[in-house]
Amino acid sequence: MEITFTLDKIDQVAKAILEQVKHKIILFDAPMGAGKTTLIKALAKQLDIKDLTSSPTFSIVNEYKSETTNTTVYHFDLYRMEEEEEAYDMGMDEYLSSNAWCFIEWPEKAENMLSQEETAQITIEILADGQRKLQLINN
Repeated sequence: MEITFTLDKIDQVAKAILEQVKHKIILFDAPMGAGKTTLIKALAKQLDIKDLTSSPTFSIVNEYKSETTNTTVYHFDLYRMEEEEEAYDMGMDEYLSSNAWCFIEWPEKAENMLSQEETAQITIEILADGQRKLQLINN
């Protein structure tokens, strides 16, 4: 799936992604400022998560639950992780095997751990006119 959009259409894009995605572990590949966290917030909103506020840059992972659907979302931001061993130390493998939604920013920081999982990958490119070009790949 490939979509070009402006950020004001992010809710429709999130809905389309959830209709197309085949795996609950989604890796986000995009430069800083491309809208990864904004898209993750929109995905969580579509999953009836009400309290997603920001990227877990300092805590590495935040957990969110829907009060109405019992859906769990784990939002990872691995940007500040210096070594992949940190992902193992925090028990990331347990999160990945939980059957919850796992949205992972900067997945290359835990590449070996994630290469063994069934994942979907979203790449976002910022176009010259400010639009975003998104590609969803189901692995």
